[in-house]
Amino acid sequence: MTRYGMLIDTTACIGCFACRTACQVQNNLLPSEAFIRFEQHESGTYPAARLATVPLQCMQCSDAPCVQVCPTGASHRTEDGIVTVDHGRCIGCKYCMAACPYQVRTQNEETGVVDKCRLCTASAQEGTAMSSCVEVCPVKARIFGDLDNPESELSKAIVERNAMPLAGDLTQANVWYVR
Repeated sequence: MTRYGMLIDTTACIGCFACRTACQVQNNLLPSEAFIRFEQHESGTYPAARLATVPLQCMQCSDAPCVQVCPTGASHRTEDGIVTVDHGRCIGCKYCMAACPYQVRTQNEETGVVDKCRLCTASAQEGTAMSSCVEVCPVKARIFGDLDNPESELSKAIVERNAMPLAGDLTQANVWYVR
């Protein structure tokens, strides 16, 4: 069994938006839709102040609040742990948007369907590619892989870089950050 996850290294991210652009192309999103948004966080004090770009996307929570509130079961977790949306069952009620503590859901203006990052797992399962956002990152600030395989590049990087979920124990997130 595979449990997909990701590491995002905000100390390496340069805020170029290549990941967001690749995601929009990969998922045929409207210009107004984005599965990745960016926040900037300041830390330190002058002269040692730092501005970090933090890409935010679905955290693929094991205890996903969005799945728990979906009245139709459109939001659900797959066997490999990916939180996904069945577009045919989504009624556009936005309960999942309200329940997501990370505010990373988006609604398609044309269809009314609420959607989010799927970690491009269809590509990963076919063995043809990994998440498009990982592939295009010019500074390799993202790593995609199997969280349950201690020998995977992802699992090793989480330990080596002391990565942690973005919001601590708010949810059981499967996207980890280096900050």
